[in-house]
Amino acid sequence: MDRKIEKKTWNSKKILTIAGITGIILLIGGSIYLTSGKSKLDVDTERLTISTITKGPFQEFIPVNGVVMPLTTIFLDASEGGVVEEKYVEDGANLKKGDRILRMSNTDLELTLANQETAVYAEQTQMQISHNNAQQNTISKLNTMADVENAYKEAERVYKLDKHLYDQKAIGLQEYQSAKNTYDYQVNRYKLAKQILRQDTALVKQQASQSQEQYAHMKTTLELMRKKVAGLVLVAPTDGQLTSMDAEVGQSKNKGEHLGQIDVQSGFKVRVDIDEHYLSRIYTGLKGDFQFADQTYNLVIKKVYTQVKTTGSFQVDMQFVGKVPTGIRKGQTLQVRLALSDQMQAVLVPKGGFFQQTGGNWIFKVSEDGSKAYRVNIQLGRQSPDYFVVTEGLNPGDKVITSSYETYGDIQELVLKK
Repeated sequence: MDRKIEKKTWNSKKILTIAGITGIILLIGGSIYLTSGKSKLDVDTERLTISTITKGPFQEFIPVNGVVMPLTTIFLDASEGGVVEEKYVEDGANLKKGDRILRMSNTDLELTLANQETAVYAEQTQMQISHNNAQQNTISKLNTMADVENAYKEAERVYKLDKHLYDQKAIGLQEYQSAKNTYDYQVNRYKLAKQILRQDTALVKQQASQSQEQYAHMKTTLELMRKKVAGLVLVAPTDGQLTSMDAEVGQSKNKGEHLGQIDVQSGFKVRVDIDEHYLSRIYTGLKGDFQFADQTYNLVIKKVYTQVKTTGSFQVDMQFVGKVPTGIRKGQTLQVRLALSDQMQAVLVPKGGFFQQTGGNWIFKVSEDGSKAYRVNIQLGRQSPDYFVVTEGLNPGDKVITSSYETYGDIQELVLKK
């Protein structure tokens, strides 16, 4: 018996076709929605940090570490090399100016001093002998000069007398000529004797001056050598506390080697390490402050050491402005806030994790009703450890999300759920 077969309205092929078309439509629609509208993400407000934009005083500063040091430190170095023979004080001793610290020995230096002293004494003796010889030579020449002068005067007297007699025809020409010849001879002899005496006097003065200069030079050299030997005994150049002493009996020290230092007890300074990134912005006169025993104390930069260390930092010396904290000690570490600008009024946003993802170019701003947050473009300026200065894009009273945006990707809008 024949049975009528009913035609199926929904077969598997038709169902798959309709499902494929529907999927394509949904995909196209979703793509259109995502590209034409804002992508959204529901977030729990308890997991967010919402901050309020404020306007108030701002000062750019950086936190740095400083070490308390004596205001004045005098380094003690070996002026001459030698072996430490005796120590008179130990590290940490309080000294007065002139107190002996240690004594060294240097055989070569001491022998050189002895030889120099012998040479000076020998030169002094030779100078005395030369002086005596010069005096005797001068006396001899003076005696000769006296004889020549006497002979000259006698020849002059006889010549004048014989000339007068010759003019009176009392004596002959031969007798007169003899007197004249004798007189002329004595005149030349007298002139020569005077010239020799002048030259001798000048020569004696020159030799005496040269001897004095040589002797003075040798004495100066001797005094310098004595100072070198005296430098083997190290004494305190001023009042203060001996620290960093590095010398033991029997130890050899080279010339210029560090032996210790004296900390003058006249006050303290703070030596601060600063990252080299700020080198161009640091100069004398910049101020800072720190907290100590629940009080704020002020500092000012007095000296900048521009040499950058291997650690990537450089150092400055800061001195106290006003009172110095009671109980502060050498070597103590202080947390200093170093100001890089004067205080001014500015629009401020608290620092937060948002900066790592946005670079300060945009931020999520909360709507007035607090139901959502959306992206806004901003510009940030100077910063302190707590705040950024907002130069564009936000106003005081605005609320923004300052916590991390790490999981938000390219989300354009946040739906805030409480």
